[in-house]
Amino acid sequence: MSTIKEYPAVAAASVSSDVPTEYCEAVTDFFKRMGDARTFKPQHSVDDSFSNLIGGALKNAYGGMHGGAVGAVAERVAIACARTVVGADKDLFLGELGLSYLSAAPHNAEVIIDGNVMRSGRNLTVVAVNFRLKESGRLAFLTRATFYNMPVSSL
Repeated sequence: MSTIKEYPAVAAASVSSDVPTEYCEAVTDFFKRMGDARTFKPQHSVDDSFSNLIGGALKNAYGGMHGGAVGAVAERVAIACARTVVGADKDLFLGELGLSYLSAAPHNAEVIIDGNVMRSGRNLTVVAVNFRLKESGRLAFLTRATFYNMPVSSL
């Protein structure tokens, strides 16, 4: 069984004395099994174009962009695209965000992110965001976001 001292990030945290030690060790083992305390190999820990923006927690074990990070970037790009057709007087509510992972982006690959408004109506806006590898033009991730346009209440 591992101990908290083996993981510097966990050892730096303070744990209340009211919590039994076996609970702390169980939580530490859970994070170890999930890969949270894993360090990256030196060949995967090099500076690239997004190193300052995306830290180790947003990269997967192979050095690529974590799926949750892809979703977060896709959401921000989709909101920016939707704002080009929806007025500032309306609030946007994200109803659905669908992601398709078609291929992994190799380490240090440049990705072109393209956002398009597919449909915009009075109450609904649909935006597609594509992630393409710059070198080959191959599609890596496809996303589609559905926003509901909600007018500000006039109460």
